[in-house]
Amino acid sequence: MWKSFYRNFITNDGYKTVLQGFQNTLIIAIFGLCMGILLGAVVACFQVAGKRNKVARGIAYVGDAYVALFRGTPIIVQIFVFHFVIFPMLGSALSGLMECCIVFGLNSGAYVSEIMRGGILSVDIGQTEAGRTLGLSYTTTMFRIVIPQAIKNVIPTLGNEFITLTKDTSVAGYASIMDLTFAFRTLTDGGTNVMAPYIVLAVCYLILIAFFTVIIRLVERRLRKSERR
Repeated sequence: MWKSFYRNFITNDGYKTVLQGFQNTLIIAIFGLCMGILLGAVVACFQVAGKRNKVARGIAYVGDAYVALFRGTPIIVQIFVFHFVIFPMLGSALSGLMECCIVFGLNSGAYVSEIMRGGILSVDIGQTEAGRTLGLSYTTTMFRIVIPQAIKNVIPTLGNEFITLTKDTSVAGYASIMDLTFAFRTLTDGGTNVMAPYIVLAVCYLILIAFFTVIIRLVERRLRKSERR
């Protein structure tokens, strides 16, 4: 079993495929989270502002439908729908990698919007009132005063979202993307030798998630120190 894995991984240059899959996994996860934070922050702002403004309330209803859609369907179904239905209907010439980045970004945005909404509501209302008193518009107040504080409050939750997003990239292979899971699947000798590749795959995910967890905790510790100062 292990001799076959060694042959596929080293002798047959399978490690190059694994490195490509590892790179694509990181690209999808990082791009997805960045897009999710941006999209989620915008949706959350409209949801919060919808209590005061009729136009914002109408946009917030659209945001609520978007959140319900992407939170209510599995990520693998979303990949199938976008890869085989929506993008072909639009005549898109995007690569499979970019398609996955967009789908994961949209999926993450639905979850991050709820995270950001809770973070915005956790910021003292006096911060918003102070910004408005200084003559800042509501949008400027939100994006320059409230949202930076909200992000600081929800860093641990955003870290969990990033970890979840990284693990969810294991289904990107269904869109013919060479992610980490799909890369190790190519080392199974057509399904006849699956134990060794999948054991190593599990260890790789454990190490990757452990590394991200350490980074997130270091960021949290740094933020706590800055608050004490």
